[in-house]
Amino acid sequence: MASQITNYQCPSCTGPLRFDGASGMLACDYCGSRFTVQEIEALYRDKDEAAAAASAAAQAQAEQQAQEPDYAPSNWAEDEGLRVYNCPSCGAELICDENTAATACPYCNNPSIVPGQLSDMLKPDWVIPFKLDKEAAKKALKNYYRGKKLLPNAFSDRNHIEEIKGVYVPFWLFDGTVDADMRFQGTRVNSVTTGREIITTTEYYRVRRSGVVSFDKIPADASSKMPDAHMDAIEPYDYSELKPFSNAYLPGFLADKYDVKPEDCYARVDLRAQNTAEELLAGTVSGYSSCTPESRQISVRRSRTSYALLPVWLLATNYDGKNFLFAMNGQTGKLIGDLPVSKGKMLAWFAGIALPLMALLTALFY
Repeated sequence: MASQITNYQCPSCTGPLRFDGASGMLACDYCGSRFTVQEIEALYRDKDEAAAAASAAAQAQAEQQAQEPDYAPSNWAEDEGLRVYNCPSCGAELICDENTAATACPYCNNPSIVPGQLSDMLKPDWVIPFKLDKEAAKKALKNYYRGKKLLPNAFSDRNHIEEIKGVYVPFWLFDGTVDADMRFQGTRVNSVTTGREIITTTEYYRVRRSGVVSFDKIPADASSKMPDAHMDAIEPYDYSELKPFSNAYLPGFLADKYDVKPEDCYARVDLRAQNTAEELLAGTVSGYSSCTPESRQISVRRSRTSYALLPVWLLATNYDGKNFLFAMNGQTGKLIGDLPVSKGKMLAWFAGIALPLMALLTALFY
């Protein structure tokens, strides 16, 4: 059976290719050759189609076997819901998550794409290529750590920072409209001084605003692995740089297919659309001393949903039994991170303050 994986290798020297965000081309670090996305896309089209067909056949066979009464997983990976592939370059076995769409062979370092994960109904509509490279991500992470004296040494260690990974995260992008009708109570307060008295009058008004607000491409991450709060915090993305999806943007990075359905994101997306509509309508009310919302009627109508892969630099760490995640927008550089506090440094810092203070108090009162 044909391989389910495509290795993206340099046509000149067969070295590993990687997508270079600065140039927008695929680069080979061994011979220095560079190729456009269109060139690599054309070169690997047949291999990708063959790999996708092999993946579909393997999936169909697995589903047929699973329906057999005496079926049992043939290996531990299958039992754990993982996928086993063979690297076309060196033959090594690659153990991947069932949603993995792009990775790298740990033995020969060749970028490995699983086209079957991103074909047919699973194929993304759009991709925003990485614009910031690993060096930019490491620099941002070091700056983020700088000045945080209570940070454990394990976090600021150079070897730890080298573990940062570029990941194309699956997102749903929602279009639609919001019909909004809101009523407010507005007040105007005037004060007049007459002799020794200050007379204050308050006038009350009923204010109404209504309108239709269109929204375009509200993002919601479609991966159960990614914390929603982190993915929301590194927005926005510049959609002017959306490209029609191609596997040629993936070499050098990791990628997953979606495992969260669009309908599971409706509540989050609707709430964002509603809040935005409320803010826009409230922003049109001016000329009052105060303005308090009294009632609202808001209806969200979703229209088109598209599927995109968006670039994120990630560094996940476990410290003292807790998970910490650093995430950076691979296009704009906006970042967010969870940071722990070293207990040893905390105690040392406290002792450094407490001991001189005790000595001073002793000198003053004894």
